[in-house]
Amino acid sequence: MRQNALRQAWAQGRRTANWWLSIPSSFAAEVMAHQGWDSLTIDLQHGVVDYQTAVGMLQAISTTEAVPMVRVPWLDPGIVMKMLDAGSYGVICPMINNAAEAETFVRACRYPPRGNRSMGPIRATLYAGEDYVRHANDTVLAIAMIETAQALDDLDGILATEGLDGIYVGPSDLANALGCPPVLDPVEPKVTSAVERVLRAAKKAGLWAGIHTGAPAYARRMHQLGFDFISLASDSRLLALKSQESLAEIRGAAAPSGGARTY
Repeated sequence: MRQNALRQAWAQGRRTANWWLSIPSSFAAEVMAHQGWDSLTIDLQHGVVDYQTAVGMLQAISTTEAVPMVRVPWLDPGIVMKMLDAGSYGVICPMINNAAEAETFVRACRYPPRGNRSMGPIRATLYAGEDYVRHANDTVLAIAMIETAQALDDLDGILATEGLDGIYVGPSDLANALGCPPVLDPVEPKVTSAVERVLRAAKKAGLWAGIHTGAPAYARRMHQLGFDFISLASDSRLLALKSQESLAEIRGAAAPSGGARTY
């Protein structure tokens, strides 16, 4: 079976960089996959990507060594299993609020006896190999998003979930839940202290930790803080930012201070 390069990198203590795909285009996914990112995540929650388009994007990513992952729309075991069958090597699940939800998520990612994933790896065997079913439980990544006040309240319970590989901080939702401005790169002490608390707890539990960021400098800070993987903005956000910068340069003006008009 094809190895999961993220597991290998993290086990060796190497930090990784993930790209976020929200534009429904296999060509855009293929272009970004060829830029050297360690992994690419297809966003089915806030992106405008549907299932069939996501399959084409997974196929495009497969032309490279980048690890293909998805963020599912919600805690729905059906779509978790379906995206794994499509060949995703990692699933990021949003809005995990407690240990019970974390267990439901993990069990959807694992074949029996460690879970209740249904048998039918339609495309996964094409990507991973004919022995996929035998090794999938130890290869695909189950990553829970920590981004709510409820998740902070039951953080230890979530992190103790058997079979959970890692957590992923959603800074905008977390900031919003704590009564602070919902931004990708928070500086409010209330939010940054919560982020650091989650990171410390994840490391103590032996789990890998990731976070979403909006700017390269902040991403570097999160790597230095101890996060194993970071995501940088998204394809739609980068498109808007670079478009603004280029237009401002043409017109001899400064780019708008508000940044890109998209997440």
